[in-house]
Amino acid sequence: MFWTFLAIILVVLIALPFWREWRRDKVDVLRDNLVQRDTDANGIAINEGFAALSDGITYYRWHGKTSDSVIVLIHGLTTPSWVFSGLVRGLTMMGYQVLCYDLYGRGLSDAPRDRQTPQFFLRQLTDLLDALGLEGQISLMGYSMGGMIATLFAGTYPDRVDRMILLAPGGIDYTPAEPLHTAGLTGLLGDWLWGLWGPRTIRKAAERDAAGPTVVVDINERMPRETGRRGYARSVLSAHRETLLVDLEDVYRDVGRTDIPVLAIWGAEDRVIPQTAIGTLTLWNRGARHHVVKRAGHGLPHTAPNEVIGAITRFLKEVPRRAPIK
Repeated sequence: MFWTFLAIILVVLIALPFWREWRRDKVDVLRDNLVQRDTDANGIAINEGFAALSDGITYYRWHGKTSDSVIVLIHGLTTPSWVFSGLVRGLTMMGYQVLCYDLYGRGLSDAPRDRQTPQFFLRQLTDLLDALGLEGQISLMGYSMGGMIATLFAGTYPDRVDRMILLAPGGIDYTPAEPLHTAGLTGLLGDWLWGLWGPRTIRKAAERDAAGPTVVVDINERMPRETGRRGYARSVLSAHRETLLVDLEDVYRDVGRTDIPVLAIWGAEDRVIPQTAIGTLTLWNRGARHHVVKRAGHGLPHTAPNEVIGAITRFLKEVPRRAPIK
């Protein structure tokens, strides 16, 4: 009797994360609840839609007036494109038309079961630009893992990038927290561990963010919706394993050999991408400029938007825009 009871408990524990995943909402449900808007929370003109790309549907959102100066914002591992909401007004005031989009498995984009490798994310970005007819030079802003995607795009298509802004870019002295660190190294056991504990740790992190300085005041309500969508947890773990743990030193060095102006902004108290990364990136790209935000952690876009916009403003004044390549 004891062993039967123990076996039942074991089966329940093994099945629990998979049962939870089955009960989560499909992204279609979240899309059905989308309220179409003409302006964003800042009163800035907004145009949003869905693009059917080679690996699935991608949600995108334009902010600001039509302009020859376009900046594409690429978010990180866990928070979708709304993480940039505190930066949009400042960027549009600089004359940019801002394009945000959700990486696969986050926000309102599909969650295909493909391995979330750097090339997978590069294909999503290039597909989206092609679908939207963006053929000229663009500026790129990449946050955390988005910094790796931006760098890979710039290294692959240097003629298409006029400036690049990296916010705590991934792939440089990356220090994941638990249980993500252990889950990323332990195969099927890691899949089970992350499915069981991963979404909860992300929600707890959002609660801590909500208690501190942030312009996304409802982040502790937004992230439970993220972790409650099917495919999200799987996508986060895959991107951690297949992208954030990948050595992209050669790609960062490739960009350093171009004349693309690069600004890297760091949080002085960032535990995910610590300040040691500044020295590493300097070795890989001697021309990159750096700015450190005091008393800031990893959540730069939503915890220190004014400081980020200030650093970008100085960068744009001091470094001329790259001339279009004919």
